[in-house]
Amino acid sequence: MRLILLGPPGSGKGTQANLLQDKFSIPKISTGDILRAAVEDDTELGKQAKKFMDKGELVPDEVVIGLIKERIVEPDCEAGFILDGFPRTIVQAEKLGETLEAMGQDIDSVLDLEVDRGELLVRLTGRRTCKNCGAMFHRTSHPPKVEEICDECGGELYQRPDDNEETIVKRLEVYSKETAPLKEFYQKQGKLKTIQGRGGMDAIFSQLCKMVS
Repeated sequence: MRLILLGPPGSGKGTQANLLQDKFSIPKISTGDILRAAVEDDTELGKQAKKFMDKGELVPDEVVIGLIKERIVEPDCEAGFILDGFPRTIVQAEKLGETLEAMGQDIDSVLDLEVDRGELLVRLTGRRTCKNCGAMFHRTSHPPKVEEICDECGGELYQRPDDNEETIVKRLEVYSKETAPLKEFYQKQGKLKTIQGRGGMDAIFSQLCKMVS
């Protein structure tokens, strides 16, 4: 089972990827994780990636694809994997497809979590993070017992800079322009499965499981 999870910031795809990973015993692969691991392990691709990361630049697609290729040949990916956050563009999707084809593999399903823009803004602007321990809360869906105070350690809660409305609007615009076109790309291949990301986490997860089982 080889899956791709699509969805705008705040859609909950990271949470759902973790749940799918546990249920089907296939690893979640995020570009952030494999980039950090490659740099830490000082691999050849990690060294290449670090040059760009140190300068605050995006790591080229060729390097990222190379890291994904290295990751999916590991033993725990024999039964499949879940790509979370990649591909982000049509070009990346095409390169991923070529790489998998050369390996005799293919993506089985692309799961797209759709959430209303207004709901996304509510979710993302309401997030609060503990300055001390990093615990996450939400002003409406998961509020702390004492306003702006962490339940876990008593630390001060704050809104991360990337959770303010102006930044979030920009992130959603980037997603709409660069990543949303992937839906049509995979729909033409008959792989796209769309889920309305409303309701509780368990209800959404149940829908996803039915679509891939």
